[in-house]
Amino acid sequence: MAELAPEFGADDIVLPFHVAPLDTRGRALRLGAVLDSLLARHGYPRPVERLLAEAIAVTALMGSSLKFDGRFQFQTRTDGVVGMLVVDFTPPASLRAYARFDAEALAALGEGVAPAALLGQGHLGFTVEQSALQSRYQGIVALDGQGLEQAAMQYLRQSEQIPSVLRVAVAEHHIAGQGLRWRVGGILAQFLPAASERMRQADLHPGDAPAGAMLHAVSEDDAWVEARALVETTEDIELVDPGLGLDRLLFRLFNERGVHVTDPVLLRDACRCSEEKIRQTLEQFPAAELDEMRESDGQVTVTCEFCSRKYRLALPA
Repeated sequence: MAELAPEFGADDIVLPFHVAPLDTRGRALRLGAVLDSLLARHGYPRPVERLLAEAIAVTALMGSSLKFDGRFQFQTRTDGVVGMLVVDFTPPASLRAYARFDAEALAALGEGVAPAALLGQGHLGFTVEQSALQSRYQGIVALDGQGLEQAAMQYLRQSEQIPSVLRVAVAEHHIAGQGLRWRVGGILAQFLPAASERMRQADLHPGDAPAGAMLHAVSEDDAWVEARALVETTEDIELVDPGLGLDRLLFRLFNERGVHVTDPVLLRDACRCSEEKIRQTLEQFPAAELDEMRESDGQVTVTCEFCSRKYRLALPA
């Protein structure tokens, strides 16, 4: 890999890559200031921020593959302390996110609670909307005590049916004069050979198979075994290290095979809310419900859950 421009190792980007000898394509991600912007406006407790940061990374890695006008949404609904996480990715680069949680239950858990323990039982859904075709696809996987990274891997396997490996790391970074800031990094690699039969995978475990039952097994392609193993060697510190650009990380992983990167996608914090959209939504409410929302001056106040922006609207009676 030749010398690259500084932006290839910058923060707040998704960097697409291709390892031709291993028929592997993927994206690497690093978020710093944009992650701070997405989280800071909400004032969430640190465990909730950490969990939402991981959700943001997973969403950006998966959603940045979309090349059409539309939306990619990540959403959890569980019985856990953090009952809901929602992250929207609007191609090519816009992110917004929020969380809902039980503050009293979170406080009772104390320090050091594992992120997966905050989720509880429920499901994780991924929704893809394509504006031009007015189409909507949703895939759902169960959350049964595993983390978001593992659940996303399950979705990729059962929905996309492309051999995939995903690594995400979240860490706190001390910045002089600014205190602790979150950083998140990740890699998503997928095996995409020209011959589709090389992508065969074993069937998902049936779950209720009797003891001793023969399970379906398929030998993985050697190229994919190598690519997956290389990604799995990535350490958390490498994914979030501000001194190790994504370009250098990819070179460290794949230099013996040769890795090609394309122009990075510059991620940004950008909510899609607007007064017009809020007004259109409120106009769908029955008149009686709108009357209950009105304040003493007759206006209705609405706060966007994603960006915390407040709208005060005068609506006809």
